[in-house]
Amino acid sequence: MVMGTVSKGNVTVVLFHNRNSLLITSVLLGLMALPSIGVVVMANPASAEKNSSNLPSKKTPDIKPSELTPSYPAAAPPPRVDPLPDERRIEERSLDVDYRVNNLLGDFAGNLWVGSWRGLSRIDPNTGKILARVSLPNVAIGALAQDKVGRLWVGSYEGLMRVDPRTSEITAQNLFLPSKRVLSLLLDKRGYLWAGTDNGLALISPDQGLIMTTLKNLPGVSANAMTLDAEGHVWVGTLDGLVRVDSAKAAIVKRIADLPGTTVQALAISPEGLIWAGMPNNLLVINPKTGAVLRSVTRLRGRNVTAVRFAKDGSIWVGTNNGLLRLNPNTGAVLDSEVAGLPSSRVLTLVPDVGNKLWIGTSEGLAWLMPKMGSAKPHLAFSRAVK
Repeated sequence: MVMGTVSKGNVTVVLFHNRNSLLITSVLLGLMALPSIGVVVMANPASAEKNSSNLPSKKTPDIKPSELTPSYPAAAPPPRVDPLPDERRIEERSLDVDYRVNNLLGDFAGNLWVGSWRGLSRIDPNTGKILARVSLPNVAIGALAQDKVGRLWVGSYEGLMRVDPRTSEITAQNLFLPSKRVLSLLLDKRGYLWAGTDNGLALISPDQGLIMTTLKNLPGVSANAMTLDAEGHVWVGTLDGLVRVDSAKAAIVKRIADLPGTTVQALAISPEGLIWAGMPNNLLVINPKTGAVLRSVTRLRGRNVTAVRFAKDGSIWVGTNNGLLRLNPNTGAVLDSEVAGLPSSRVLTLVPDVGNKLWIGTSEGLAWLMPKMGSAKPHLAFSRAVK
C-alpha cells in the first residue's frame, strides 16, 4: 500500500493507493464512497498541521479517466413507451376544408342563398357570381328561411340568427330555444317562424325577434323537417314518425307513428295534399287525413332519402345518400336516369326552379342542373376542385 498527502490551507487529503484503487478520506464531509475511491477530509486544523508535518509531501499520482468512470449493477431496460401521435398530421387533418352544402334558399328577389359549412353566401343564380358573404359566429348551418319582410333567418348548431340581406349584418340572435341545435325552419301563413330543434319546437315573432311559445313535449323529440299543408297547419318529421301541429294554438292535433323506417328526415306536400316522407330506408306517400301509407316508392326501397322537393313542372326530385332521381309523382316511376356529374353522390339539399335551374347541395359542394342537360355542373367556388 502506498500513502500520500496533499495539503491546501487547513485541509489535508490523505491518499491511499492499493494497486488500481484509491481511497481518499475526510473528517469534514464524513466518509463518502465512490467507485474505487474513498474520501475523508479532516476539519481539525491542528490535526491537519500535525499530519502534514509528519508525512512527507508527495505528488498526487495521475488518475486515468477510466478509473473514475462510475459502474452500475446490471438491470433490465426500461419498459417501452408508445410514441406520441404525429402532431403535424393531426393539425393537417384539422385544417381540411369541409365543403358540405346543407341548405339552399331562393329568396323573393330571385337570389340563391347557400348555407355551407364554410359560411353563408348569396349568389346570382343566373351567372353563379357570389354577391355577398355573411360573417357568422358559427358556420355549421342547419336551416334557412325568409320572413315576409325579406329578412333571412339562419339556424345553426349554436342557435338562431336574423340577418338583414341588404347589409349582411346580424340583427337578432341568442334566442332561448328548446335547444341551440336548429335543424329546420318554416314560415307559416300568418308570418310567424317555426324553429325545429333536436329537442322540440319554438314559435317566434320575426318582427320582435322574440319567442312566443315552445313545444317541448314533441313525440319523437327531434324536429328534423317541416312542411305546411293547405290548411296552414305544420307537419313535423321526427325520430318517431309524423306530427301535425295547429299553428294557431301551437298544439299537437295528430300523430302518425309506426311508419316503416320510423325516422322522418325529409318532407314535402304534393299539390294534391299528400305527404311525401323521406326515410332512412324508403320514400313513403301518406294520406294526411287517415295516416295511411298509400305507397312505398319501389325504386327508393332500401335507400336513404335525404331530400324531397316538387318542381313547377309537377315532377318530384329525390336526393339520397347515393344519388339524385326525378320521379313521376302519380306513379312513382323514374323519369330520367340518375343525375351524373355531382360533386358527391350524397345529396343533402335541393332547390328547384331558381334561375331556371335545379340547385343541389352535396357533401362535397354545390352543383346545378338545367333541363335537358346530360349531367350536373359543380359550382367551382363551392367545391373541392378549387381551394
